[in-house]
Amino acid sequence: MIEAKGLTKHYGSKHAVEQLSFTVRPGYVTGFLGPNGSGKSTTMRMVMGLDAPTAGDVTVKGQHFDDLRWPLREVGALLEAKAIHPGRSARSHLKMLAQTNGISMARVDELLDVVGLTSVAGKRAGKFSLGMGQRLGIAAALLGDPEILLFDEPVNGLDPDGIRWVRNLLKGLAKEGRTVFVSSHLMSEMALTADEVVIIGKGKLISQISIDELLSQSTENYVRVRSPEAAKLKSALEHEGAVVALEDDGSLSVRGANEVAIGELAAKIPVVLHELAPQSASLEEAFMELTEDSVEFHGSTSTGANNSTGATS
Repeated sequence: MIEAKGLTKHYGSKHAVEQLSFTVRPGYVTGFLGPNGSGKSTTMRMVMGLDAPTAGDVTVKGQHFDDLRWPLREVGALLEAKAIHPGRSARSHLKMLAQTNGISMARVDELLDVVGLTSVAGKRAGKFSLGMGQRLGIAAALLGDPEILLFDEPVNGLDPDGIRWVRNLLKGLAKEGRTVFVSSHLMSEMALTADEVVIIGKGKLISQISIDELLSQSTENYVRVRSPEAAKLKSALEHEGAVVALEDDGSLSVRGANEVAIGELAAKIPVVLHELAPQSASLEEAFMELTEDSVEFHGSTSTGANNSTGATS
């Protein structure tokens, strides 16, 4: 278990993390989500004892990371895939970690096979692609067979097959009863991988919630309805308090009434229905809805190419 209580980190006047409290439970994949600059990496560094909190506390298995006798056997982490001496081979890097943590050399070759790097085990890590570096970082995290695992953007640089492999790996580790804490900007992947999520913005907790509950609460959920008498049905639904939008294709998007209520109302009027289909929000839509006030860096959809004033920032 990972437990944060009032975790706070200030860098001068910059408040990277502020009064952050959450629990990551064993047996689950817990996603760690937030806009860029929200404090995710800083939080993970504090869990691993790499940054000292300004205030508050964070423990793993009830202890501070620095107090663990054999850290690599207790907690495995991938925080920066390229944090490897570029002149070392994949095998020598893992052997060094194994030797300093009392881990058998047989485990090194076992992990190289697990992550698919056996054929390049003697190659210098500095020559690795980003995806190969990610695989080596995952091997290092798993080396001590730890109960607690942290992964910061583990699928960066991986192809679709590699992404699926990481997804199945994380879910399998959680099924074994391990604590799995993983950050990612790929919402579609998080939706397939995580059981619950910790969502932060501007260093503060927004929500800790299961994926299913998060999606069910989204206002982006609606019911798509098609009828040859759409205008008549729209009027009746609005009279009942539903919010109804007429789409370009002639269908109705209905919020505030579920498919059962819509079907019963249509039968009562009566009007014929050609389609009655609940539409669920995606994790990306639910995430954006929760964090819209916490985005620190905003881009523009305009390139300014047609701006004749030639204004500069």
